[in-house]
Amino acid sequence: MNSSADLIASAESRLSAAVELLRQMVEINSWTQNRDGVARVGEVTANAFSPLGFTGERVPSTNPSWADHWIMTRSGTGPHTIALVSHLDTVFPPEEEARNDFRWRPEGDRIFGPGTYDIKGGTVMMWLTLQILRELHPELFQAVTWKLLWNSSEEVLSPDFGGVCRGRLGQGTLAALVFEGEGKGPGTRRLVVARKGRATWRVRVRGRGAHAGVRPESGANAVVQLARLVDRIEGLNDEARQLSCNVGRIQGGVGLNRVPHVAEAEGEFRAFSSEAYTHAKNSLLALAGPGDLASKADGFRCTIEVEITDETRPWPRNSETDKLFEHWRSAGELLGQVVEPEARGGLSDGNGLWDYVPTLDGLGPNGDNDHCSERSPDGSKLPEFVDVSSFVPKAALNVAAIVRLVATAG
Repeated sequence: MNSSADLIASAESRLSAAVELLRQMVEINSWTQNRDGVARVGEVTANAFSPLGFTGERVPSTNPSWADHWIMTRSGTGPHTIALVSHLDTVFPPEEEARNDFRWRPEGDRIFGPGTYDIKGGTVMMWLTLQILRELHPELFQAVTWKLLWNSSEEVLSPDFGGVCRGRLGQGTLAALVFEGEGKGPGTRRLVVARKGRATWRVRVRGRGAHAGVRPESGANAVVQLARLVDRIEGLNDEARQLSCNVGRIQGGVGLNRVPHVAEAEGEFRAFSSEAYTHAKNSLLALAGPGDLASKADGFRCTIEVEITDETRPWPRNSETDKLFEHWRSAGELLGQVVEPEARGGLSDGNGLWDYVPTLDGLGPNGDNDHCSERSPDGSKLPEFVDVSSFVPKAALNVAAIVRLVATAG
């Protein structure tokens, strides 16, 4: 094991090059729907890793509106494979970036800009980690087969990327390391060991229209029926189960002089455990059928339809992830860094990998305000940024932990 000073010196010698690579990526708009911009970030990324001996493969997305996923491979001389995972896209349309003057902007230790923290900073952390490994642990770097995987559409929950990864990783893979940003804590680094699963849903109520002034009793008001359902859906929130259910959008009716014949709500639910996730799903689906609101004229009832529109499985706390975490915790002790586990409510590509290969997340740099592009004059609202000073110690931690992981594997 190299000394802490060696790791820090190696990282510091490459920090300016890492920041320059980050600038090149951030200055390209890579909103998921900007296919050309995401593709350009993929090219910049491939050009950065090719000098390390990686060869690239583009994998078309199942949605032709999205750019290709990128896979880069460096075959090793030994039996072990390690996967490093990131994504190419961000959540900011170019019009939003221009409207808020949201761009590459260094201010002291912070660099503001789209993707600085989520997740172009994570890709740069991958590059920095591999550069240090090649310098200080050349035999390990040569022996391991490295698989680098970038999702082109992670921010819209790409349905196919998990399958792309599984198709290129054997189940003997030592680890899938996801480079989303680390969690925040006082004097600590928080790595992600579990994530909530998420499902989106749609509830549609069909009633019967009628003239609101002449014959309102003939109508069956779909909006009123939906309002009754919203309370029941809100009641699924359960703090003890760590289950959250959100009604995100409602629409219904056509004209103010009509009893609404149709209304619709959409939302999501999230849970860490499979039990809570299944409970929420079954509870929503059980709402389907005849409603409790009927026409006063003849008893015509509203009908309720429920659809689960998209699902991402929970990533629960598990022994394989915990074993990986212990390597980072132990490496942190040697480097004088406190490393803690974190269960996170948001999703990542780790949700689709944890039950296939051991997976650990949060290996990127420190920062904040991801998914925010706005800045207020009084400073109470700041856009996304990354802390430049977090790159060197985090890269040192990643290197030390990977060395421990490979040594333990034999």
